[in-house]
Amino acid sequence: MSGIRFYNARILTMDGGFDVIDDGVLITEGERISYVGAGGSAPAGGDYSREIDCHGNLIMPGFKNAHTHSGMTFLRSLADDLPLDKWLNESIFPREAKLDDEGIYWSTKLAVMEYLTSGITACFDMYLRPYAIARATEECSFRCVQVGSMNDFSQSLELQEEWLDRLNSGSELTTYMLGYHAEYTTSRELLKGLADLAEKYKVPVWGHNSETRGEVEGCLERYGMTPTGIAEELGLFNYGGGGYHCVYLSDEDIEIFRRRDLSIVTNPGSNTKLASGIAPITRYLKEGINIGIGTDGPASNNCLDMFREMFLVTGLQKLQNKDAASMDANDVLYMATVGGAKAMRLTESDVLKAGKYADLTVIDLTKPEMQPVNNITKNLVYSGSKSDVKLTMVAGKILYEDGRYNIGEDPDIIIREVNKVVESMKEN
Repeated sequence: MSGIRFYNARILTMDGGFDVIDDGVLITEGERISYVGAGGSAPAGGDYSREIDCHGNLIMPGFKNAHTHSGMTFLRSLADDLPLDKWLNESIFPREAKLDDEGIYWSTKLAVMEYLTSGITACFDMYLRPYAIARATEECSFRCVQVGSMNDFSQSLELQEEWLDRLNSGSELTTYMLGYHAEYTTSRELLKGLADLAEKYKVPVWGHNSETRGEVEGCLERYGMTPTGIAEELGLFNYGGGGYHCVYLSDEDIEIFRRRDLSIVTNPGSNTKLASGIAPITRYLKEGINIGIGTDGPASNNCLDMFREMFLVTGLQKLQNKDAASMDANDVLYMATVGGAKAMRLTESDVLKAGKYADLTVIDLTKPEMQPVNNITKNLVYSGSKSDVKLTMVAGKILYEDGRYNIGEDPDIIIREVNKVVESMKEN
């Protein structure tokens, strides 16, 4: 048998609730879970490639980073403490124009290393040169859903159609969705063309949406409607999808999201650092809108850490609403796992259940910040950190364990190559 048997574990399956199985067993067979449940009911015997005693530590679904720009790791701390418009136009876009496939390839691998240390098993990646991203993530055995970033300067409709075909017919670890950077960088003509593609293939569309007040005000000046309104008018949401950030949605926008069953991915770390604002997540939840959590890119955050994002989601909502009970930690944990998986259409990687992909993380409950174990889910959101992640597995393969990586590449080489990318830009 090619599987791995985890035993003596606490298991949070997220399958229908937040109950934790004590003295649990989880067994993988190839890429999938073959058993998860109480140890007393587990299959007897078995020839496993490895048996792991969890010593009472927690197995849970891997986090889903539902909005990021992995290849931007080369920009980390190169352009900070600026408003969004200056950050993009004066610091980010000029440097990105110098970036080639190899730069994105190595920068993406560096991001994967950081995802794994945070228990993240999949990312929703919006960046340049999708083939380079696919090559990097596949070589690392990491799950990646890519989304287009089409705008007036790059990623034509023809390329979107090509990527939709080719990146959905290769490795099961890589999929692709249609997308545009944002309304303010994309002409109405291109947006209509993207809507036509979505209609042709009956697929969802994603884009940055209402991240700042200025973005919304500019769209109102151009079209007399919001970014969500123009997307709805053009038919971009006829087959689902959603928006990243969504800090300033109007009542009408919220109704469109609710009626179309669209998802919102909130990015509190990036929105805080860029002073964009606080998305009204409690309102969105009350309207029944699915929410995922994303770190955004390592140039705007700068940390790819799901634990920090979870704390910011709940903390900022409590502060905004002046109500400590306004955002429950369980809801936030759901967003970071199942909610993100739904947004990314990773329905086979959302919970721990027999037949699902073995995409999981093991959390060290012996750390001081995780003790006493009065409430595991609250501990994860309010006191957990990346240092608590012992192991991260994707599709049945352990990619990170106790500080060691198993991603097909020497981490020192990855770090060296990314620094070469940075140095080459200084030379230019």
